[in-house]
Amino acid sequence: LKLQFLYFIGRRTDAMASNGDLDRYIEKLKKCEIIKEAEVKALCKKAREILVDEPNVQIVYSPITIVGDIHGQFYDLKELLRVGGDVPDTNYLFMGDFVDRGFYSVETFLLLLAIKARYPDRVQLIRGNHESRQITQVYGFYDECLRKYGSVNVWRYCTDVFDYLTLSALVEGKVLTVHGGLSPSINSLDQIRTIDRKQEVPHDGAMCDLLWSDPEDIDGWGLSPRGAGYLFGGDVVQQFNQTNHLDLISRSHQLVMEGYKSMFNDTLVTVWSAPNYCYRCGNVASILELDEHLQRNYKIFEAAPQEARGIPAKKPTPDYFL
Repeated sequence: LKLQFLYFIGRRTDAMASNGDLDRYIEKLKKCEIIKEAEVKALCKKAREILVDEPNVQIVYSPITIVGDIHGQFYDLKELLRVGGDVPDTNYLFMGDFVDRGFYSVETFLLLLAIKARYPDRVQLIRGNHESRQITQVYGFYDECLRKYGSVNVWRYCTDVFDYLTLSALVEGKVLTVHGGLSPSINSLDQIRTIDRKQEVPHDGAMCDLLWSDPEDIDGWGLSPRGAGYLFGGDVVQQFNQTNHLDLISRSHQLVMEGYKSMFNDTLVTVWSAPNYCYRCGNVASILELDEHLQRNYKIFEAAPQEARGIPAKKPTPDYFL
């Protein structure tokens, strides 16, 4: 009996989350309460099994709502879901940077992961440049995991999931969504499809560029002041869209004070979804709704009202915001 009990405990520790478990996690996380370490492990295992089957260019269908950077601003994510509609009533495509800089990266990422695991066809999660071991050790997520759980195990579970997140999504064959931008190494969507994404974000190359590059009013390609990725101009976007029969590239990665910024004759848009970024920038945020005919509707929203916010467990170190 003792051996059977130990066997059961061992199996339970490595068990995958059921739909009932996921509903429970979602309910708790929506209150901005963390789930247990063993539950994080089970959730991450379930998520990996779903994400491993997704291609580098995930095919999705309209209507869908496209979301930019969140950066651990949990109460603003709740405001976003209030404005855009809750899952599973609304289909969402999140373009990465779920963690770092905000007070609640743990609750934010785990909630999105639980919703993805529970409704895999309703929610798409794309990898951002902050979904990285190296970056999260500098900008807050690592320290937050250590503070809230007392060990780095949860950070390890989550960063393992990062490696499985897809690099882009294609809406109805016409709208490409990616976190950062284009790459001089990539001329076609098929070249994105051949990337081996299950790794830490490289310092250069095609995968790095997709997560780090930025559009700019230049011709051709330029060096990025970020030290990773490239700057790319309207002519690059025009050629890429023409080659791949695209109408629009939607990306995030850059703060936009007005919530979104359309460039190059509406062939590229930056969508930013973290209002009052870092709790001090004073910007509004947006989400992009695409209807069945791919007509675009930008919904602008502001930071969640103060009375809707909790108080962070501890004040993060000022370094995060420098």
